[in-house]
Amino acid sequence: MVPTIVVLALLIPIIAIVLDSDVGRAIARRLERGSRKADPEAEDDLRLCLVESEVERLSREVARLGEESQFLHGLLAEGAEERALRPSGDQAEGRIGTEG
Repeated sequence: MVPTIVVLALLIPIIAIVLDSDVGRAIARRLERGSRKADPEAEDDLRLCLVESEVERLSREVARLGEESQFLHGLLAEGAEERALRPSGDQAEGRIGTEG
């Protein structure tokens, strides 16, 4: 009785690890695909819906990245303008260091 309990106690984490691995997910997908073979049109509709939602998500991400890029370019341009307007050389640094 005790060896059976020990074996079961050791098998539970091993089974959990296998089911959570890529192999376990592949087996689950294959089982799901086998149960959905009866209605291939519904599967196509589902895949189309998933692709459309992913395209929408990627479009939003590209727009967000474009806005970030414009913002960063603006900051860089402002920094370049400020550096161009500052007095050059040691005079500017000397004034900053002598104050205080």
